[in-house]
Amino acid sequence: MPARRLLDATELFAALPGAVVEELGELVEERSFTRGDLVFRQGDPSESLYVVLDGRVAISTRSSDGRESVVAVLEAGGLFGELGVFDGEPRSADVRALTDCTLAALAYDHVRRAIDDRPEILRTIVRLLAQRLRATDEALADAVFLDVPARTAKRLLELAGDQDDFRIPLTQEELAGLVGASRERVNKAIALFTRLGWLETLGRGRYRILDRESMTFRARA
Repeated sequence: MPARRLLDATELFAALPGAVVEELGELVEERSFTRGDLVFRQGDPSESLYVVLDGRVAISTRSSDGRESVVAVLEAGGLFGELGVFDGEPRSADVRALTDCTLAALAYDHVRRAIDDRPEILRTIVRLLAQRLRATDEALADAVFLDVPARTAKRLLELAGDQDDFRIPLTQEELAGLVGASRERVNKAIALFTRLGWLETLGRGRYRILDRESMTFRARA
């Protein structure tokens, strides 16, 4: 089943013996969401972790005055909602479907039993959490040391991956939240890259990278 294959390819579950992954795959519940649907809200009770089977989701947090900051964009194979396995606390962020998507939900109780049976996988879990912490540290450093054009270039390159032609699956407000700046300042940075000949705007959220080397250099300074 597709869910079984995705679990096997996800780092957390790849550390488990095949028979255990097979068993967990049978316990997965596939859930479909349309673009814009909330998977869960910050503060909701946490009962399951999720793996993205198809589509993209955005993880975001909100300030007390309602402003949104997009923390991450995940696509097929992305894992989220795992923190509650260990502390049982409510959700720490919002997760929203950026496209029509299918998610594999796995109840915490099933994961906890697998961990109890195979405590050695805690090492993998600690490594995953350390990677999340490093990503948070990097985002904080970016906010302090990089200006808006640099952060915009970095996020565009991350969204593009290894493709020169790409589509941003975010609204302007969501992209601004991911960059950590106002929509106006992010749009000005994109317009600057276009004038410099580094980036071409194709319309409807689609872009083409014309000078990846310059974009990469600008993302670092």
